[in-house]
Amino acid sequence: MTDKATITLTINGKDYAIAVEPRRTLADAIREDCGQTGTHIGCEHGVCGACTVIVDDAPVRSCLMFAVQAEGKNIRTVEGLANGDTLHPMQQAFMDNHGLQCGFCTPGFLMLAVGVLEREPNISDEDLIDVLSSNLCRCTGYQNIIKSVRAAAQEMRK
Repeated sequence: MTDKATITLTINGKDYAIAVEPRRTLADAIREDCGQTGTHIGCEHGVCGACTVIVDDAPVRSCLMFAVQAEGKNIRTVEGLANGDTLHPMQQAFMDNHGLQCGFCTPGFLMLAVGVLEREPNISDEDLIDVLSSNLCRCTGYQNIIKSVRAAAQEMRK
């Protein structure tokens, strides 16, 4: 099957009109068709969370969603977190608390944490650790990632 569907993806408030095969993943469309390469692709099975983006206010694994399913939805990627030169509190907290590690998993952690904290700003430490355990950091940097997200949570509540 090589027929392509013409769709429009709205990523970080900007529309991208693209033609994709129905089986194309959202992750591939975001990166290759829309040029937003901040979203990383790790395992391609939804296990690692490196490809996490926010779709209609919910964190999703973009490698498990077809691009055609995302048409008409608001997609936020790591490129959309900062406001100009001002980093999002989550980005700043990752820098301040050494949560960046090698950086490959960072966009997925940032989007997961932002999506969760926007929906549940007073999440308990236990639940936060449970949520963050769904993404993999191959540098084993969980201590600093958790510290970063907690710091950002305090800042986002202000």
